[in-house]
Amino acid sequence: MYSDKIKYIGCDDADLDLFESQYDVPEGMCYNSYLLQAEKLAVMDTVDKRKSKEWLSHLSLGLDGRQPDYLIVHHMEPDHSGTIRDFLQAYPETTVVAGKQAFQLMSQFGIEVSKTMVVKEGDILDLGGLTLQFIAAPMVHWPEVMMSYVPQEKTLFSADAFGKFGTYDADPDDWACEARRYYFNICGKYGQPVSRVLDKAAKLDIQTIAPLHGPVLDGEKLAEALRLYSIWSKYDVETEGVLIAYASIHGNTRHAAETLAEMLRQKGCPKVAITDLTRDDMGEAIEDAFRMNKMVLCCATYDMDIFPPMHMFLHELGQKQYQNRIVGLLENGSWAPQAGRIMKGMLEQMKNISIVDPIVTIKSSLHDTDLAALEALADAMMK
Repeated sequence: MYSDKIKYIGCDDADLDLFESQYDVPEGMCYNSYLLQAEKLAVMDTVDKRKSKEWLSHLSLGLDGRQPDYLIVHHMEPDHSGTIRDFLQAYPETTVVAGKQAFQLMSQFGIEVSKTMVVKEGDILDLGGLTLQFIAAPMVHWPEVMMSYVPQEKTLFSADAFGKFGTYDADPDDWACEARRYYFNICGKYGQPVSRVLDKAAKLDIQTIAPLHGPVLDGEKLAEALRLYSIWSKYDVETEGVLIAYASIHGNTRHAAETLAEMLRQKGCPKVAITDLTRDDMGEAIEDAFRMNKMVLCCATYDMDIFPPMHMFLHELGQKQYQNRIVGLLENGSWAPQAGRIMKGMLEQMKNISIVDPIVTIKSSLHDTDLAALEALADAMMK
């Protein structure tokens, strides 16, 4: 509980290995849910069905023999709506409160609801001592998303916004690291909708944000989260530096990438990060690409195309609306180098990407005769 009137009833899922069946979560995940305690009782979202039994136990303890009046559904993704059916079996007289499209999705997921209240932007629900003001947040990151604000507690229930990977108390002193990876991989495509919601939030007196994943944010952590979301949603630069992302088959392209990284460090580049797209976490590579203002792609030619890990990386960047960045290219090919041309073509489909000269070509392995071209690329990335 972080307030006399708001009780936390969420669950940690420490055994989860992949979030959304694709994102590595070595510290698990949490599914947040809250109980608003006024004259009437409102449950703020359910949890993933993996934790249905545990969550219902938390809810029962919080209710202490009372019956909930409302279930507020901010987001219909199954990690938050997966226990609605079990909840309604236990508390069939509860009124479910959600937007029109959320009820359509409930039907698609096979959830039958008998008592409903459809709400929209600006609607207010009076609980008697607490009120909920509803804020439409479409495409953050599903179209039906609703947030709600409790003015008496100065608390925003932000759905998936301001969430992070990890259990509730994972890395308590470093929210940004896993929040950044979460944002760019989950919400990164939807910068404009996020910006619109931030504009709405700026008009409210918010002292606490209660997201559906990760810790409740207040004080300095809240201020920092708002600062970072403003940067991220506008596709602005958070950190000056260069990400070198390489896809190497036998290690020769990796050697060229590592040589370039050392050149950049010697030239005083403020930050150089390097990632192996064949082995490192793709979500972290996406995160670093958005975090920094510059990137160099180093890739081997493969089947007259680019090595598949690089293709997947560029595809993901395009899906997430990668933009406003400076990119250098290095290709490798033993007899017919193609990677530079193909990477350039994929990047040209993205918004406001500046591709620097020269595009460096090595054949099979890095030779002393290639170092001048690599040096020229390093100099270009330092401008």
